[in-house]
Amino acid sequence: MEPFTRLTGKVAPLDRINVDTDQIVPKQFLKLIQRTGFGKFLFYDWRFDLQGNPKAEFVLNNPRYQGGKILLARRNFGCGSSREHAVWAIQDYGFRAVIAPSFADIFHNNCLKNGILPIVLPDEQVDRLFKEVEATEGYSLTIDLVDQQIFKPNGERLPFTIDASNKKRLVEGLDDIALTLKKEELIRSYEEKRGSLNRVHAQLHQF
Repeated sequence: MEPFTRLTGKVAPLDRINVDTDQIVPKQFLKLIQRTGFGKFLFYDWRFDLQGNPKAEFVLNNPRYQGGKILLARRNFGCGSSREHAVWAIQDYGFRAVIAPSFADIFHNNCLKNGILPIVLPDEQVDRLFKEVEATEGYSLTIDLVDQQIFKPNGERLPFTIDASNKKRLVEGLDDIALTLKKEELIRSYEEKRGSLNRVHAQLHQF
């Protein structure tokens, strides 16, 4: 997993509440067996018509938001089913962070496990960001995870909170496997002791 320390990127605004995981990546695209390749299906029913043509009115089809690294959303983002594919699609499309007033718990955890930073900000701050993004083409933010601050173009700083263990996971780029491997010596020691005990038990049963 790629470490996340500091990110500067264009903001793409998705001004809808209660965006669920079926809207993020529809169920008919869940057949891929790998984690990559889901980006082309992100918000598919909103991005494309029945013939597969881009809908000009959808925000991600607007040229001014192409190449966005930060997704700005509304409350309860990622609700619905627990499919991890939703996070894979957001990541594969190119987003590294999502800012919203609130997230569904499972989606929030899936983001952290896959290297995406979910940032919770108060409604009024999110409202202001939507207005600024709409007013300024190419609007970008800098997110400093180490200092837990967002830097706006005008110099204003927006602090945010994150659990210490989740921060460590992202900063060091640790997925679940990498976290487990950090305990490799303890695991090996446990397995060696367990193996010795099993051999002793086996010898005792011979008598």
